[in-house]
Amino acid sequence: MRNLIFMLLGILLVVSCKSPEARKPVTQKSGSYINESIERNKKIVAAEEKQIKQIIEEDSTHQYISSPNGFWYYYHTKDTTGAATPEFGDIVEFDYNLRTLEGQNIYSKEELPTRTYAMDKEKLFSGLREGLKIMKEGETVTFLFPSHKAFGYYGDKKKIGTNVPVISTVTLNKISQENNNPNN
Repeated sequence: MRNLIFMLLGILLVVSCKSPEARKPVTQKSGSYINESIERNKKIVAAEEKQIKQIIEEDSTHQYISSPNGFWYYYHTKDTTGAATPEFGDIVEFDYNLRTLEGQNIYSKEELPTRTYAMDKEKLFSGLREGLKIMKEGETVTFLFPSHKAFGYYGDKKKIGTNVPVISTVTLNKISQENNNPNN
């Protein structure tokens, strides 16, 4: 009888021990916030592009070019000699300004000093970085940037607010080729 009791206790002990089960979360999050954010951003981009296209339609004095990078531009001064455009690491020196789509100055050329920039090695808002890549030395170009190509959701934390599309007139003064030889 004793053996039977020990055997039943042993079987009961083995059966009652099981591994812990994972608990289900109390709340489950869905992707609704992300989906709402995507829809909101699509509406913002569509509204800004509509506003830019209206400006282009109303301006018969300039020939606008649509960039595959998501902005529009026209030339004031164009170099037709076939000079080189800046490449990764080249040092460019340029002047620029920033205005609203309504034409109000945000930063004038006088407020923004001549900028020296190492191509793709320093911080610069994406639209201007991509715009400089299509320019040649001595050219002046006006760019129309939707907010996602300018300062986006955060603005510049000074004069440019959230989701502000901008117009920028840029003059590329000088391109210096990257110095690959450390002995020079």
